[in-house]
Amino acid sequence: MAMDRPPLPPFTRESAAQKVQAAEDAWNSRDPHTVALAYSEDSVWRNRDTFVTGRAAIVAFLTAKWAREHEYALRKDLWAFDGHRIAVRFQYECRDGEGRWWRSYGNELWEFDAHGLMTRREASIDDMPIEEHERRIHGPRPDAERGAALPLQ
Repeated sequence: MAMDRPPLPPFTRESAAQKVQAAEDAWNSRDPHTVALAYSEDSVWRNRDTFVTGRAAIVAFLTAKWAREHEYALRKDLWAFDGHRIAVRFQYECRDGEGRWWRSYGNELWEFDAHGLMTRREASIDDMPIEEHERRIHGPRPDAERGAALPLQ
């Protein structure tokens, strides 16, 4: 039996924003097991050109991701919501194994079950090389920045 993962659908603007912030916080932990708890046992993903099904596969995917993406730091922004669906835009920065910095821009479409677990995630992501001095995302979002919109560039 699935445990509830509040906030639960149908979402309001406030509860959708809470769900987005909770996702950002979990992903910034860079703990694949913590992140995977937000997804249903049979959750399906499209992440760029990779398709993933189930929590165990999500953990494996994230473990490999964060082995490649050092100093990963993410910001998510609520874009839209309706019933049991949420759309977000996000940006993250990380350093690769050769020391190059990247900023990644993306959009995600999320679908939730009645327990508040994500059953579907579709992510489209573009990467842009940046210089270290161009970084603007440094670790988890400070409380003072919660709810702040993401800049376009």
